[in-house]
Amino acid sequence: MLVATAIVLMMAIPGLALFYGGLVRKKGVLAVLMQVFTIVCLMTLLWYMVGYSLAATDGGSLNSYIGGFDKMFLAGIGPDTLSGTIPESVFFTFQLTFAAITPALIVGAFADRMKFSAVCIFMCLWLLIVYVPVWHWVWGGGFLSEDGVLDFAGGTVVHINAGVAALVACIFLGKRVGYGTENMAPHNLVLSVIGASLLWVGWFGFNAGSALGANGAAGMAMLATQLATAAAALAWMFVEWIVHKKPSVLGIISGAIAGLVAITPACGFVDGWGALWIGIAAGVICFFMSTTIKKALGYDDSLDVWGIHGVGGIVGAILTGVFAVEAIGGTAGLLEGNPGQVLTQIWGIVATMVWCAIATFVILIITNILVGVRVSEPVEIEGLDINLHGETVQ
Repeated sequence: MLVATAIVLMMAIPGLALFYGGLVRKKGVLAVLMQVFTIVCLMTLLWYMVGYSLAATDGGSLNSYIGGFDKMFLAGIGPDTLSGTIPESVFFTFQLTFAAITPALIVGAFADRMKFSAVCIFMCLWLLIVYVPVWHWVWGGGFLSEDGVLDFAGGTVVHINAGVAALVACIFLGKRVGYGTENMAPHNLVLSVIGASLLWVGWFGFNAGSALGANGAAGMAMLATQLATAAAALAWMFVEWIVHKKPSVLGIISGAIAGLVAITPACGFVDGWGALWIGIAAGVICFFMSTTIKKALGYDDSLDVWGIHGVGGIVGAILTGVFAVEAIGGTAGLLEGNPGQVLTQIWGIVATMVWCAIATFVILIITNILVGVRVSEPVEIEGLDINLHGETVQ
C-alpha cells in the first residue's frame, strides 16, 4: 500500500502534469504544470484538515450524504490505528492521492484561459462540495453504497465527477480565442507520451491498490487494467486509422487513458474477457466523443477531459454492471443473470452527474464573483506563462 500510494502520487506529478503540459501550446505549458502542482499541494492540506473526516467518518443522521468532523486534522489517528487491515495513516494518504489527482484532471478542460487565482479557489471549493460527498456516497457508507453501486477504484468518484465538472467549466468559460480557426496542436507530444506512460504505470497503484492489500483481488485488478488499456489504445488507433487514414501518437495515448478510465470502476469485479470488451468499447466511444461529437456540439474542452474521463467513466460504470463476475467481486452482472445491476450502475452515474453539474456551476459563479474566472483576451493571446507566472519555455 505504501508503494501503491507513491505511484498514484506519481500519476499526478509528474504524470498528469507532463501529459497535459505536452498537449497545450508552448505559451501555456508552464501554467498547466503550475496548476497541477499547486492543486496537489492544496488538496493535500484540505484532505488533512477536513476532507478525509467528511468523507470517511460516520455522519450520524446525515450519513447517507456526508460524514462527520471526528477526524479533522487526523484527530485520534496514531501509528497503531488501523483502517481494515492497514494503518489508517496509509489509507488516509492513499486516498489523499485520489483527492489530489481528481481536481487536477479538470484543468485540461479550461487550459489557456482560466485565472490562476480562480483555479485555486474553484478547486478548494470543488473538493469539499463535490468530491468529498460523492466519495462518501460510494465508499463511505453513503446512499450509493447502500444501493449496491459498484465502483472499485473511482469510475464515479474520480472520472465521471471530474469529467462532468470539466464539461461545465469549459462551457462556462467559453471557447479559447481563435478556437476553430487557429492551430492549437500539442506543442510537445514527447512530453505527453512520457506523461501517459507514467499514468499507465501509476494506474496499477490506483486500481490494484484499491484492493487495500497484496492479494488475489489486487492481482485480478492489475490484470484487468493492463488488458483494458492495451485494447482501448489499439481500438482508438485503428478507428482513427480508418477514419483519418493515419494512426497518431496522440490517438494511441488518448485511447490508453480512455481504457484506464473505463476499467477503473470494473477492475475488481470483471475477468479478462470483460476487461477486453470494456477497453474496446472505451477506445471506440471516447474517440468519437472527443472528435466527431465534440466538433458537432461546438464546446471547447481543450484536452478532452469530458470526452475521455467523463464518457470513459460512464462506459466503464455501465459495463461493470454487464460484465461483473460473482466469483471475482462478489456481485453478478447482466451476463450472469443479474440485469438489475446495470440499472443500479446507471443510478450511480445519474446521481453523480446531477450533483456534480449543479454544484460545479454554482462554484464557478461564486469564483467568478470573487476574482473573475477568465483572463483578459490580451493575456490569453500572449500566453498565461509569461503573464501569470513571469516565465516562459524557450
